Amino acid sequence: MLAHETIDRAVASDLARARETAEIVLGERAVPLEFDERWREMRFGAWEGLVWSEIVKRFPDTVDHAATTPRFYTPPGGESFDAVCARVRDAVDALDVAASDGDRVLVATHAGVLHALLRVALGRSEADALGVRFSPGSVTRFAFDAAGGRLVDLNRTPGDAAVS
Repeated sequence: MLAHETIDRAVASDLARARETAEIVLGERAVPLEFDERWREMRFGAWEGLVWSEIVKRFPDTVDHAATTPRFYTPPGGESFDAVCARVRDAVDALDVAASDGDRVLVATHAGVLHALLRVALGRSEADALGVRFSPGSVTRFAFDAAGGRLVDLNRTPGDAAVS
């Protein structure tokens, strides 16, 4: 899906799965891969490594927040969604400073961060209205300019038709 796309710059979370994804997408391109911890997945604290059924069993109060978890409910010892949004805003701002006009930047990151990026780029109500569950290995594209961010493709997988 991205094999023939121009990529001028590549940034990834410093976690292994994002790094490996970025390396696969870059293939033989002569584009250096940068690592930035601001693109790391949300820290889930006491929920780390658990599946939803385990979370509900160990933290029954979570059921009361099921419609908004984890974006608006901070797990014990975890990172709030607002904190994720703040660091994603910083990461996006850093790309704007470093990228030349029209550069195409690959960012390999995680689902929680993509939810935050939707909010940073589109605003809270529009991002929340999408209600998306990101598929592993999917592609979401944004275009940024002085006016802000615009969604180009959302959660696209190889079998999907282009949205652009």
